[in-house]
Amino acid sequence: MDSIICSQNGALITITLNKPPANSYELNFLTALGNTIENTNQDPTTKVVLINSASEKFFCAGADIKVFGSNTVEQNKEMVVAARRVCHLISTSTKIFIAAFRGHILGGGLELAMACDIRLASQGNYLIGLPEIKLGLIPGNGGTVRLITLIGASRAMELLVTGNTINAVTAHQFGLINHLYPADTFGKDVLDYCKNLASGAGEAMASIKKFTLESQGMNLQQALQLETALVNPLYETPDGIEGFKAFIEKRTPNFK
Repeated sequence: MDSIICSQNGALITITLNKPPANSYELNFLTALGNTIENTNQDPTTKVVLINSASEKFFCAGADIKVFGSNTVEQNKEMVVAARRVCHLISTSTKIFIAAFRGHILGGGLELAMACDIRLASQGNYLIGLPEIKLGLIPGNGGTVRLITLIGASRAMELLVTGNTINAVTAHQFGLINHLYPADTFGKDVLDYCKNLASGAGEAMASIKKFTLESQGMNLQQALQLETALVNPLYETPDGIEGFKAFIEKRTPNFK
């Protein structure tokens, strides 16, 4: 059974985590996921990548604690490096990554979702959190900085130092989740959202993602210079030309 399932629908690629019962990861799983994402990033026809789970109960429970406990320190460090690679490939990709979850999402699983650009979730009674402090650790795959960026220092501090979990409604209120959908329409709502986004201007979306990543920490003048450097080449792209033409002709643009 493949632990990573990949399928393509036009400009949308779906990567499904399929390692029962909880998609808990170890080195082989992370390597397969990282290689799949790397291949996806090299596909020029792809604009949007959806990461979801075959399980209704779990999106991802993070590192496999049994494996983590039996490993040597060096083996665990190797696993952490592989997890960081996955998050780095997502956050620095020119594609828009979307995490969609309807079940428990904990530790490294939440770090994976936070590395994505957009998070879509189902209503339901499941747990969301970073419990690493209960193992005497802190998140090691970007979870601390991304959680602070997404929900603010005060809320992030409490979740990190207590290791407590929150539910989907609270996560949505905090801004950790972009959209919270009814459970009975979740699959359709996610697919509709992703297909709509995948019909957009790919190069412009990639530029927006690049700006969002690189402008953090810049002063106003630096950010404006980066914005100018990113927008100028877009005027002469096929999508840029098509966008203006469609606006004048009062029709929906057909971005390639």
